[in-house]
Amino acid sequence: MNVFLLSKQFQAVLIYFLLITFSFSLRAADSPLLIKNLGEGHYMVRINTNQKYLLLPVEETAPDVRISMIINNEEVKWLDVRLAMHKVDYFVPVDISSYSGRTISCKFKLQTNDPLHTNFSPENTVCCKEMRLSDTFDTANREKYRPTYHFSPLYGWMNDPNGMVYKDGEYHLFYQYNPYGSQWGNLSWGHAITKDLVNWKHLPVAIAPDALGTIFSGSAVVDYDNTAGFGAGAIVAIYTQSSDRQVQSIAYSTDNGRSFTKYENNPVLVSEVCDFRDPKVFWHAETHRWIMVLAVGQEMQIFSSPNLKDWTFESRFGEGQGAHGGVWECPDLFELPVEGTNDKKWVLLCNLNPGGPFGGSATQYFVGSFNGKEFVNESPSKTKWMDWGKDHYATVTWSDAPDNRRIAIAWMSNWQYANDVPTSQYRSPNSVPRDLSLFAADGEIYLKSAPSPELLKLRDISKKRSFKVSGTRTVKEMIPGNEGAYEIELTIKNQHADIIGFRLYNDKGEEVDMQYDMKENKFSMDRRKSGDVSFNENFPTLTWTAIESGRNELKLRLFVDKSSVEAFGDGGRFAMTNQVFPSEPYCHIGFYSKGGSYKVDSFVVYWLKP
Repeated sequence: MNVFLLSKQFQAVLIYFLLITFSFSLRAADSPLLIKNLGEGHYMVRINTNQKYLLLPVEETAPDVRISMIINNEEVKWLDVRLAMHKVDYFVPVDISSYSGRTISCKFKLQTNDPLHTNFSPENTVCCKEMRLSDTFDTANREKYRPTYHFSPLYGWMNDPNGMVYKDGEYHLFYQYNPYGSQWGNLSWGHAITKDLVNWKHLPVAIAPDALGTIFSGSAVVDYDNTAGFGAGAIVAIYTQSSDRQVQSIAYSTDNGRSFTKYENNPVLVSEVCDFRDPKVFWHAETHRWIMVLAVGQEMQIFSSPNLKDWTFESRFGEGQGAHGGVWECPDLFELPVEGTNDKKWVLLCNLNPGGPFGGSATQYFVGSFNGKEFVNESPSKTKWMDWGKDHYATVTWSDAPDNRRIAIAWMSNWQYANDVPTSQYRSPNSVPRDLSLFAADGEIYLKSAPSPELLKLRDISKKRSFKVSGTRTVKEMIPGNEGAYEIELTIKNQHADIIGFRLYNDKGEEVDMQYDMKENKFSMDRRKSGDVSFNENFPTLTWTAIESGRNELKLRLFVDKSSVEAFGDGGRFAMTNQVFPSEPYCHIGFYSKGGSYKVDSFVVYWLKP
């Protein structure tokens, strides 16, 4: 064919096509990445390299692309990534080091038929121009809102804490994790450890998806007596796998959680019910069996096992109990002493979404008895909430914590807006750890959540003041060099004030307003003017909780981090957790009173170390 005999218009189109093909082939010839277009949203990338990572560019508004990694014609891994089509928001690493020296074929398939994305092809998308190979991946913090002392993943999405277990001086935190983007997906168990609940070490992904599905929430135990046959002292993880159905599987570690082997006969428990997840397992000494509490729709089901492999149904709990605005999730069941008595009670944590007191996600709890088969709630007509903020969900506790402590941690977000918060390198931190106990008030038993004593180690510079508030009183500089991470301790004595108020604020006019209403016996926190609240209509909120009446002395601890405020009243008799996204730190505090005055007996601000 003689190109010079064709029309000028057709010549131009043909030359453009040849240039595209030539430049694309040239990259393939000179690069360890060989890209071939398969048409209609499909293409292949062949990798020949000894480098550690394939770095994939992500655009958060793009649709998912399913990537199947193939070696010797066998799929060895799959993942869903929002590959960049028009711009790069950030990169995520795929670790390919275990395939060093072998040819990896990656099949890319667009997961939508939306006509807006018909141009998903190598020559039309940014991802094929920007994906690269590297021996390193930069995890240096680039987020203004990343918390200073709350746990958050180095990168990627995090939700429920999972598999929390203590062994040989280490607290293990596993968590729902997407290593390939900052939105929900590709759920695996991320992993971190700490010796003091303050300083964390990030470890590689502990349990990754397989043919049975992604890795949803669950728990872990130390099998000291080798009941499962994996070895005395093995850490055994029990978790939900989700694909078309939800089933329960187990994996074990004989190297203190550094690596896990999946049980060859998984799953160990199945059901015909769709919502069948989040197993919490513990050893019940009185009946010499393992007990599993499982979230099933809007109830909890209890199973028992001698060996973590074979499970027997025992009972169900939930009908007519507590809040039922949404699905029940992430249970926990444990025994606690009642302060000031010789009594002990069992506590059942039940996370609910939606249906919290202010919409979306929340943690409710029940207090009662457990005989190894059934849990009985002693106050079936009452609904009790563990935390009265918007951002305290999927609360669970550590197994085998030392000194019989019951230490809890929660996911600090809400499903109403978790995918929308204004961060991108990572999404969602955890709450501070909290020691749990029970106390009696007005004939009822309630759960107390007190900041764990290890948090005292964070304290550094402090400044103490005392003063009277009649009208208003402002402290312009709480601590020098305030970067948004501090703790406030307040002791207030009321002198006939109807409203005892204080607001954290910055020079941009952004504020978090808190107040005790002494007539209504309420404590509230208002974040409607806290900073960026525009990303979701459910975010700007005022939350509140009832407080005990007749108290003239009020004690409050506030843990403020770059994107959160956690309030603990009277030693943890109430707790309130809310995220905030100010454009700059809250450096000032303004006190105010209405209807009378009050004395700030002690106002102490501590700068908290990273």
